[in-house]
Amino acid sequence: MKRRTFCATLLGGGLAASLSPLVSPQLLHAAAPARPAAFPDLVAVQGSDSVAALDKGIEAMGGMGRFVKPGQTVLIKPNMGWAVSPEGGANTNPLLVARLAELCRQAGAKKVTCFDNPCDHWESAYRESGIEKAATAAGVVVAPPHSEGYYQAVQISGGKILHQAKVHELYMEADAIINVPVLKHHGGTGLSCAMKNLMGVVWDRKFYHRNGLDQCIADFLVYPKQPTLNVVDAKRVMLNGGPRGRADSQFKVLDMVILGQDIVAVDVASALSYGAKPEDFRYIAMGAALGVGKGSLNGLDIRRLRV
Repeated sequence: MKRRTFCATLLGGGLAASLSPLVSPQLLHAAAPARPAAFPDLVAVQGSDSVAALDKGIEAMGGMGRFVKPGQTVLIKPNMGWAVSPEGGANTNPLLVARLAELCRQAGAKKVTCFDNPCDHWESAYRESGIEKAATAAGVVVAPPHSEGYYQAVQISGGKILHQAKVHELYMEADAIINVPVLKHHGGTGLSCAMKNLMGVVWDRKFYHRNGLDQCIADFLVYPKQPTLNVVDAKRVMLNGGPRGRADSQFKVLDMVILGQDIVAVDVASALSYGAKPEDFRYIAMGAALGVGKGSLNGLDIRRLRV
């Protein structure tokens, strides 16, 4: 089903209410591509079973074999920055991480790794998030982040503020990188999603906070090695109290997975799904201004699916 046909179906039937976070005026009225590409630019899949939604999304994107080749080393980069249980909405769903690892193995990956540079104590965050256990059971090498010796200095040519960074060796060595953020509120940037999740591969994140958080998030995307695929966990979305969450945090159950290669466009779609305008989040506009992704969904082939 073509993009415009699907939008019309949503507006004409009962699905409009159930998919209301994705049926925003900006998303519906974005100009469709003159000629749909072989594979969609973005896929949004709704369903209470996140793993089934992921499978359907990966299939729609052309299969994991499009992104991972036999013999490659793959890094799966979730958000596991907080010593909070999976139900807390602060970290990526561990079931998504485990399933992505299985799909990478099926595509012929030689090795699958995983890490994050948490804000909470890393051992507690790895354990309480549930990701370490799920990933290890799926055959993933879960690596520690705690020593500066794991990070390599790189130059960020073209960044406006961020001109160099120390990046984890697993990120540098990976043949393919799958970025798996959780969509949630963030007290500093307003929103945390795909672009911001890459702060977890950098050693000195304090530089970001001291010198312009939004611009540094955007600047890092100038570095030529970027995620091969972005998979957003938008199942139970934290609306306030992020990024860690508080006792009074509120949530919206979207039951969605959003996939795409353009990390800026993925964050645009995620912002709309969150119920906000992308322009409300400075780092998204800054990334688009740097030319590292599209700040508008106009002209993109977007598929909306259900399981």
